[in-house]
Amino acid sequence: MSEQDFIPKEYPKTVESGKVGWESPSNIALIKYWGKKKHQIPENPSISFTLTHCKTITSLSYIKKKKEDSEFSFEVYLDNEKKDDFKPKINTLFKRVEIYLPFLKAYEFTIETKNTFPHSSGIASSASGMSALALCLMSIERLFQPEMSDGFFNKKASFLARLGSGSACRSIEGDLIVWGHTDSVKGSTDLFGIKYPYKIHDNFKDYQDTILLVDKGEKQVSSTAGHNLMLNHPFAKERFQQAHYNIKALKPILESGDLSAFIKLIESEALTLHAMMMSSMPYFILMKPNTLEILNKIWLFRQQTGLHISFTLDAGANVHVLYPKNQASQILEFIKSELVAYCQNGHYICDQIGYGAQLIKN
Repeated sequence: MSEQDFIPKEYPKTVESGKVGWESPSNIALIKYWGKKKHQIPENPSISFTLTHCKTITSLSYIKKKKEDSEFSFEVYLDNEKKDDFKPKINTLFKRVEIYLPFLKAYEFTIETKNTFPHSSGIASSASGMSALALCLMSIERLFQPEMSDGFFNKKASFLARLGSGSACRSIEGDLIVWGHTDSVKGSTDLFGIKYPYKIHDNFKDYQDTILLVDKGEKQVSSTAGHNLMLNHPFAKERFQQAHYNIKALKPILESGDLSAFIKLIESEALTLHAMMMSSMPYFILMKPNTLEILNKIWLFRQQTGLHISFTLDAGANVHVLYPKNQASQILEFIKSELVAYCQNGHYICDQIGYGAQLIKN
C-alpha cells in the first residue's frame, strides 16, 4: 500500500454530531526504533509487545460547523481539566493528516482523555494517546464510509497514529507488532504497524511486564530530539543494520520458545539504545544509579535461580521487567522484596502483553 490509498475520494454519507470513544494501550519495543526520516518514517524496523493495563481512554465529541472555515477547531481535556498545552501537538497531527481526513475542518471537536497510569510516569503516553485519538477519528470516518473493512480501518488508524507519534502505530493491535520494512517479515512496511505474522511459542503468551518507575521526572532529551541525534551519529549505519539482523534472529527464537536466547537479544537491544544516546553529540545518560542497581540485581537473581527474568528499557531511567507468566509468583516476590526499593516513592506497575485497542461502546 501507499499513502495514496488512504486519501478518500468522496464520502457517500455525512453526520451532524456525535461522540466516539476508544481505549488504546501503550507498548514496549523489544527491537528498538531510534532515528527517523521525514514524515515519521523509521530508519530501522522495530517490534513491540502491546501492553494491557497501561492505556489511554479517549472520547471525541464532534458537531458540524454552521459555516466551514480554514481553522481546526478543538478543545482538549485531560482528567476533566482543560489542557491548552496539548493543543500544538494535536494541531500538528491535524495538519499532517488533513489530506487523509478531509472532514477535519468541517467540525468542532472536544477531546477528553485520561490515562490509567500516572502522568509523567515514564510510560509511553504519546503512543497510547495518539493511537486512541487516531482510532476516534477513524470511527468518525467510518460513519461516512460504512462499508470500510476492519483490516483497512486498522491499517489507516495505525498510519494516522504514526504521523502523531511514531511508536503509536504499534498500539492499534496486538500482541506482537512490527513497524518498518524488513525483508525478514512479510508485509512489513514503514507506513504502519502490522501484526507479527509468524508462529509464536506458548512461552511468550501472557508474557508479564512489571514497570519499575525509577524516575518520574521530565526526560533530559525529548524523543524527537533524540531521534534527530541519529542523523549524524557515527554508528548510525551499523545500528540500523543491527536492528534488521536482530529481527531476523528473533524469528526462530519466538517460534521455538528459547527464553535464554530471547533474554540475550532483548537486553542487548535495550543497552544498545542507551549506548547510542551516550555516543551521540550532544551525549546523554538517561539511566540513573538506581537503574543500574536494578539491572545488576536482575542479572544476579537470574544467575542464582535460573528463572527467566529479563529487562528492557525505553529512552529513560525506568525498567521494564519481563518474564513468563508461569514464573510470575517467584519473580514478583523478588521484585517486591529487592527491586521496588529503587523505585521513586516505591511506585511500580504490573502489566502484561495485550491484544490491542478497544472500542468504547455507548
